[in-house]
Amino acid sequence: MPNNIKIVKTEILSQKWSTLKEVTFDYLMKDGTWQRQKREAYDRGNGATILLYNKEQKKVILTSQFRLPSYINGNETGMLIEACAGLLDNDNPEECIKRETEEETGYRINNAQKIFEVYMSPGGDTELLYFFIAEYSQLMKVHEGGGVSHEQENIVVLEMKFDVALNMIETGEIKDAKTIILLQYIRLKNIL
Repeated sequence: MPNNIKIVKTEILSQKWSTLKEVTFDYLMKDGTWQRQKREAYDRGNGATILLYNKEQKKVILTSQFRLPSYINGNETGMLIEACAGLLDNDNPEECIKRETEEETGYRINNAQKIFEVYMSPGGDTELLYFFIAEYSQLMKVHEGGGVSHEQENIVVLEMKFDVALNMIETGEIKDAKTIILLQYIRLKNIL
């Protein structure tokens, strides 16, 4: 535990789908004085995300689904194009992403390569996201995908050329951070 932070009080503001906490803490400033601060932290658990790619066809698998926060913030349809992702739900990251890949995309993968871990929005969210990539082929498709009904998912599976996906970043059609990071990783590593 660092000695420059002292938690004074933690109050749960909401505990529905996830937990919203208000934390009061004392923080040691660089001039040696202690300053009392309050911050809210949203804790929905850690997650994993993956980009499926096909080297031979130079294609990727993405998804599209409604995201209420984006709708509230001005996205007229609320639909976002994203890489497959999900919460760990007490699984390790690799097991989580295998489960989510099959549920959302319909592809059963055996090998997922972890590339890194990222705090996606550390100013207000505790989530640590584990990033994976995996090669896919049509032989790995076990069903149509689309998510699971008990999680109220209504996911559209998108298979597209890698260059088309990259262009969608430029045109603003892809605005999801995890997806942009994964597409740029594939580009920087010359995987496709």
